[in-house]
Amino acid sequence: MKSLLLLFLLSANCALGQSLPITNCKEDSSVVINTKYSKAAAVNAALLKLTQMGVPGVSMAVYSKEGWWSTSHGYAKLEGQVPMQGCHLQYLQSISKTYMAVAILKLAEQGKIDLDQLMTVYLPKAISQHITQAEKISVRMLLNHTSGIPEYNLQPAYVSYLLQHPKHIFQPEDYLRYIHQKPLDFPPGSKYSYRNTNYLLLTMIADFIIGDHTKLIRESIFQPLQLTHTFYRGDADYLNYPTLVNTYWDRHSKGILENASLLQRNNVASLVGDDGIVTSPIEAVKFLKGLVAGQLLSSSSLDKMKTWVKRKEKPVYGLGLSYVTFAGNIGYGHSGGGIGAGCQLYYFPEKDVCVFVAINLGTVTDSPIHKKAESVIEEFYAALLN
Repeated sequence: MKSLLLLFLLSANCALGQSLPITNCKEDSSVVINTKYSKAAAVNAALLKLTQMGVPGVSMAVYSKEGWWSTSHGYAKLEGQVPMQGCHLQYLQSISKTYMAVAILKLAEQGKIDLDQLMTVYLPKAISQHITQAEKISVRMLLNHTSGIPEYNLQPAYVSYLLQHPKHIFQPEDYLRYIHQKPLDFPPGSKYSYRNTNYLLLTMIADFIIGDHTKLIRESIFQPLQLTHTFYRGDADYLNYPTLVNTYWDRHSKGILENASLLQRNNVASLVGDDGIVTSPIEAVKFLKGLVAGQLLSSSSLDKMKTWVKRKEKPVYGLGLSYVTFAGNIGYGHSGGGIGAGCQLYYFPEKDVCVFVAINLGTVTDSPIHKKAESVIEEFYAALLN
């Protein structure tokens, strides 16, 4: 969701204020929580500040040399004051891209795809003809956002239809029609620019290779790591889970929150590859922990994921992984944001720490709450890592 979509959302007469039911849940019994975690007091103090500033709820989990620890503050639903719990499901938003990248690399390990082959080799002409110069764009360029393909959710026609038909579930090719033969933002491979369209195309490539990218993600990630509280399409109750958090946004950037749960859920229900996964904080950490430990991919594939493209001479992105620095510590993973949610999932190799943190407040609109929270996030990572 980018600036143009925000403009339409902010000016639209959206039917909000419609909360969704949510229940309390049972904490994950598959992990043993270290009740004597040395960073607990400092981390709790930082996260508590977020809720005091107006963030509805926050939940996090961490795995370190001290073992597992998790904490939650605030509310999973403001209406009725349902407390946030570590077992409540959170929207991963763009962190889903890392899962999709792992699935594509799994296909590469199986010899079913060549990362340096052109996308036109794996997509039929009926699909690839939507993309200008598709015959010059490789799978790797899609993975590391160097393709130059335009962003579908910046297109006015898409935004207009989305708002006029809020219950419509888009199909993958629907998005491509909004960028049909539009000029590339730059020559393929010449620079980096983050685009959701790249990962939409990767899902379509996987679908044409094996028939179902959803099944690929389940079989190559969820099942090996025994992620029983992680969900991505493929079931009748998708996004209707009773433990999925309600979500909120500051539509007018005045610090006044509205329940945006229906809008959030309907939007995520249409997204594939670039978004769409919901999970618990502990299972998000289990995913990244399993990835860096070699439980999902070979060491050579993981090295490829950490081959960073640069912007202004600084590393920014690999294959489904972002390169970040918090509190002076280098990490990699991904962040995600949407109408009613925001989250971060990172591994910090020098400290051997893997952490996930999520809020049920949208990050796509500006808000005085966000401005206050920025320093707290840095304080959170300083408490966690230093």
